[in-house]
Amino acid sequence: MSNLSRRKFLLTAGATAAGTLLVHGCSSSKTTSTGSSAPSAAPAANVTIADTPETTQATLGFIALTDSAPVIIALEKGYFAKYGMKDVKLVKQTSWATTRDNLVTGSQGGGIDGAHILSPMPYLMTTGKITNGKPVPMYILARLNLNGQGISITNAHKDLKIGVDSAPLKQVFAKAKSGGQEVKCAVTFPGGTHDLWMRYWLAAGGIDPNKDASLIVIPPPQMVANMKEGQMEAFCVGEPWNAQLVNQGIGYTAITTGEFWKDHPEKAFTMRADWVDKNPKAAKALLMAVMEAQQWCDKLENKQEMAEICSKREYFKAPASDVVGRASGKIDYGNGRVEENSPYLMKFWQDYASYPFQSHDLWFLTEEKRWGYYPTDLDAKALIKKVNREDIWREAAKSMNVAAADIPKSTSRGVETFFDGVKFDPAKPDAYLKSLKIKALKA
Repeated sequence: MSNLSRRKFLLTAGATAAGTLLVHGCSSSKTTSTGSSAPSAAPAANVTIADTPETTQATLGFIALTDSAPVIIALEKGYFAKYGMKDVKLVKQTSWATTRDNLVTGSQGGGIDGAHILSPMPYLMTTGKITNGKPVPMYILARLNLNGQGISITNAHKDLKIGVDSAPLKQVFAKAKSGGQEVKCAVTFPGGTHDLWMRYWLAAGGIDPNKDASLIVIPPPQMVANMKEGQMEAFCVGEPWNAQLVNQGIGYTAITTGEFWKDHPEKAFTMRADWVDKNPKAAKALLMAVMEAQQWCDKLENKQEMAEICSKREYFKAPASDVVGRASGKIDYGNGRVEENSPYLMKFWQDYASYPFQSHDLWFLTEEKRWGYYPTDLDAKALIKKVNREDIWREAAKSMNVAAADIPKSTSRGVETFFDGVKFDPAKPDAYLKSLKIKALKA
C-alpha cells in the first residue's frame, strides 16, 4: 500500500479530506448543481419506440478538468436531450473522494448515477478497495480522452530544468530528507491515473515513491494554490491546472503525460452497474450523447467555444485562456519551451479516444499490482470483463452510424511503449511486472 502522506497540506474552501481513501472512508462534501436545462442546439433525434429510454433522468458528476468537457458539452449543446435524456443533471464534485462517495450513495440517496472519473476508480469501487470493503459494481462505458495531463515542478527547482528524466530530483530529495524535511509530491487520488503517472515517472529516475518521497492527495482545482503556498515539490494533475500554474508564474511543466505515453488513456465515463442493468436503453442514450459531444470537442474550430463554456463559474471557474491553449495543442511549459501544434494535445474522439480498450485497463491493473493496491494474484482479465463494457460502446457506435474506420477491430491496442523505452505487452502482463525494478508488491 502506498505511503500517502496526510499531513500539513493546504486545503482551500470546499475541499474534503481527499487523501488516504484506500485506508478508510470519507464523507462527501457538498456538491453544486449546474442545473438540468439545456439549449436545443442539436436537432431532435429519431428515437424509435424500441429505443425509448426507460427514464429521461440521470444525475452525473464531474470535476473541473478539461477532460470533463464531453459531459458538459453533451448538456450544453443538447445532445442528452437529442437522445431522449432530457432531464440529465450535472453535479460538480469537489474531489475524487466526493465523486466516489456520491456514486456509492446513488441519485436515489442524493448522490449521482454516473460520472467523469479516473479510469482505475470503477475497478477500485467494484472490488471494494475504496468503499470500506463493500463492493460497488461499476461499468466503464467509454474513455473520455487521451493525453492532457502533466507533471509540474515548483519554480524552486527551475534551475534543475527537470524534464522527461526525473533523476536530477533524486539528490535534491535525499538532501532535503537528510535535513529532516518531508519531500511531498501531490497526486489527485490514491490509485488514480495521476498517482500512477507520478509513481512511474519517479521510479524511472531511480526515485522510490514509497521511500524517497511522500505522495499527498490534493483535489485537482486546488493544486495551484497549494504549490503557491509551498506545500509540494511537484504535482501531477489534468488540465487546465498545469497551464494555470505556468500562467501564474508559480511553476513549470516537466513532462506532459502525452510525452510519458503517447495517446495514453485517461478519464472514463462510468455508471453504476445496477443503474445500467435497470436502464440499458437510457445508458446507451447517455453514451451516444457523450460520444457525439466528444466528436464536437475534437474539432479545432470548436476549441475556443468549448473553453468558454467550460470556464463558466458553474463548471471550472477558471479563465478560458487557461483552458484553450493546451486544448488546442499550444503548450507553454513555463521554462522557455513552447510547443505549437503539439501531437500531445488532449484528444476526445480521434485515434479511438472514446473506445475503452481492455488492454489499457489491464495496464492500469498491472501497475496497481506493482504498487500494492491489488494482490499479485488478482485475476485482472476476469475483472476487466465485469467492468469494461466496450460491448455497449460498440452498440452505441453502430446506432450512431459511426464509420467502421473509427471502430477498433480488437479490444487490445497492442504493445504500448513508454518514455523510458519500457514496453507493455497486454499478452504478457506478468513479464512486464517482473521487469520493473522499483515496486511494492503485495502477496
